Amino acid sequence: MFNLQQILGKKDQFFDLLEASAREACTSVQALSKFLENPDRLKTLDEFILSRRKEKRIADEISEALCTTFVTALEREDIEALSVSLYKIPKTVEKIAERILLAPHLLASVDLTRQTIILDKSTQTLLTMLQAMRAGDNLEKIKTHNDRLQVLEGEADKLMLELLKNLYNSNSDSVQVVFLKDLFELLEKVADRCRDAGNVISHIVLKNS
Repeated sequence: MFNLQQILGKKDQFFDLLEASAREACTSVQALSKFLENPDRLKTLDEFILSRRKEKRIADEISEALCTTFVTALEREDIEALSVSLYKIPKTVEKIAERILLAPHLLASVDLTRQTIILDKSTQTLLTMLQAMRAGDNLEKIKTHNDRLQVLEGEADKLMLELLKNLYNSNSDSVQVVFLKDLFELLEKVADRCRDAGNVISHIVLKNS
């Protein structure tokens, strides 16, 4: 049975920090859902900035801990790679909110509910994977979660292509086409980030099985 905690010794700070990082990814996506719920309400980036800054502080703590903690069997590069992958999620979500605030009227008739549902499921699955890794679940269980992430990323990709097809065949003006294309691609990129983080977790578990 895989048990990362045994590898790292008695200290569980990496588990705490990585799970905190995954929770911030979940929080950023939830903030995006709320951000899109009421298009008439004045919007700010405060929640996204706060989440991204928290994620950055966590990433910095992990880097510092890696410099001061002796890791026996687990490679430092693996923990750092996972930290970087997790940090990219709220960072990309913040970019989506930034784009929307540039011209919210161009999004008035567009429903992004399906995208945010996929992203919420993806971040929650990532958190579950980290918790399963901490609990010492075997490779098959981790792989099942990772397979779920692959499916969700595939759904996000298909949805983006569907939306782009509809957009290119609509009567939208060129400015709106460019605006929405950029937005759709960023949303799909968040799903990519989640998939990438899931692959890192699977890689860590596989190496230490």
